[in-house]
Amino acid sequence: MLMRIIAILSFLGAVAYGLLAKLAPAELWKCALAFALAFLALSALFVLCAAVVSLFVDTSWPRKKQNPLCRAFVRYGGELCCFYCNVRVHVSGLEKLPKDERFLLVANHRSLFDPLSIFHALGAYNIAFISKPSNLRIPVLGRIALGDCFLPIDRENDREALKSILCAADYLKRDLCSICIYPEGTRSKTRQMLPFHHGSFKIAQRARVPLVIAAVSGTDMVKKNILRRRTDVYIDILELIPAEEVHAQTTTELSDHAYAAIAEALEKREGKA
Repeated sequence: MLMRIIAILSFLGAVAYGLLAKLAPAELWKCALAFALAFLALSALFVLCAAVVSLFVDTSWPRKKQNPLCRAFVRYGGELCCFYCNVRVHVSGLEKLPKDERFLLVANHRSLFDPLSIFHALGAYNIAFISKPSNLRIPVLGRIALGDCFLPIDRENDREALKSILCAADYLKRDLCSICIYPEGTRSKTRQMLPFHHGSFKIAQRARVPLVIAAVSGTDMVKKNILRRRTDVYIDILELIPAEEVHAQTTTELSDHAYAAIAEALEKREGKA
């Protein structure tokens, strides 16, 4: 949506420039140049607005409410990044996502582009992420993310990690947002998934919300393909486990089931590549 708005405004600006300048047919290339410059300028304006808004964001947590401006910048920032990095995101299984209740989303983690792809493709579902504390200290991006109800998790400190898990469950209970967490805890440097942290699944149990399992592939190729070719990223929504079933199982059972489902889906997806 953001890129369409930018494209429309840039086109109108280019047309207005051509009419006001009374360009001859041989000079119409100037309209194309005006379009490109306007497109870049509006994109830069979006980033500038995010930077200004970030200066006024309350970064304390737990949060009482979500900052709507931060929510918009996260959602459309993912779209902006996908556009400029020449990434096309394909989603399957959207019909499995709950439409009238919050949920915990778990997925595999290969690249920094994993959350960006989800921002873009699943922006309408208002999903906040649990991330490494260092990611939330990044200038502008970290403050915007905290305003959007992102949460830090320090896996080296059990007490702090539990605090984040309880806070995430509270956000779900209070209907602030849905939550996404990567049970691997960090990015896999290869295409082999790392072991899952069972504790990640406590969030869904404590909040009594459904668990959504998703497989993400292709994000590890963005860095290699950028400026060369388009990268196709696939988000496959594999399964929704109702809240009652989530509560009835142990975190180990949920973790093992999710791991097996994602591993199988990745093998099928990448076997076709």
